[in-house]
Amino acid sequence: MKKTALIISITSSILFASTGAELTQKHCASCHLMTIPTPEMIPTMKAPAMDAVGLHINLVMKKASDKKAFIIDYVQNPNASKSVCESNKVAGFGVMPSLKGKVSIPDLESISDHIIATYPQKDFVKMINEMKTNGKINGLQNSPFLINQSRLPHMTKVLVENWDKASLGLDDKQKAKLLIVRKNTITAIKQAKKQIMQIEADIIEAMVDRDNMKELDAKLAKLAQLKTQATKAHLKCISDTIDILTDEQLEFLFPFWDM
Repeated sequence: MKKTALIISITSSILFASTGAELTQKHCASCHLMTIPTPEMIPTMKAPAMDAVGLHINLVMKKASDKKAFIIDYVQNPNASKSVCESNKVAGFGVMPSLKGKVSIPDLESISDHIIATYPQKDFVKMINEMKTNGKINGLQNSPFLINQSRLPHMTKVLVENWDKASLGLDDKQKAKLLIVRKNTITAIKQAKKQIMQIEADIIEAMVDRDNMKELDAKLAKLAQLKTQATKAHLKCISDTIDILTDEQLEFLFPFWDM
């Protein structure tokens, strides 16, 4: 009888054990959206959507074992420096509360397996790629630079998104120097861009009014001068940043250049 009762007990435990999907819904869905977010959902979200979490984990890690170890560790010992999401997003959402002691290790393993297998969903990746494409098109339309290629990254943007990550490992001296580079770069480009937009508007208006092309020579020359000036500021930013960062830090940032 005892053996029979034990077998029944074990069988019941297996039959009624929660799946990874159920456990993820139970422990994660109160903060993380399990479905693909729509624009109207974003302002009310408490944390990044699970699709976004999965996307960033995949960007940083390739092995499933590394992803699983990361998820299990992070939900028990969350810290901004460990996050795979952008530093500015972490600052906005805040660091998640620890689930240590609230969720068993076996359940965390099931949750991790489900997240790795499910997220990001194909439609979410497609949506993000479309947003990136539209962003690039918009960036090109409003660019003050002569060169617009991902091989010339916007280093200040990349750094802000990874600023507090322990895996990047910026020290205080580096941060102080990089903040100066960022300030100088943004100031120089803003000044040039404001003038560029005005001159471009003047040229477009002149063309609509069918003005003499010869009369636009001075404006075109000034436009080229300002775009050269902005491009030089961009190149100087990259050069100065490379001088401040180590080879290992640059290698860490490389996958984010074209984000």
